[in-house]
Amino acid sequence: MDPTMLGRSALTFALLVCALGFVTWRQSRALEANRVLDDLRRQVSVAQAERVELQREIQTLRSRSRIVPAAQGLGMHTPDASEQVILTRDFKP
Repeated sequence: MDPTMLGRSALTFALLVCALGFVTWRQSRALEANRVLDDLRRQVSVAQAERVELQREIQTLRSRSRIVPAAQGLGMHTPDASEQVILTRDFKP
């Protein structure tokens, strides 16, 4: 075999191995990025579920069925119509 041809073949093989190594490296980086993205999506889903749960708890704590017994326990009562004053924007004392 001619030495020139052998050198070309070796160079071609080396370039091929380098190209395959680069493709493997790039694919492994993409897979790692996908794993990170999946973790972030999972964290967002958990945070959204926690937010919904907290909103439900806030609605429960703000409900009249929760406030009235707590207020009565503090000695308060539901006002009669004569005890209520409705204010408007134009109200000037």
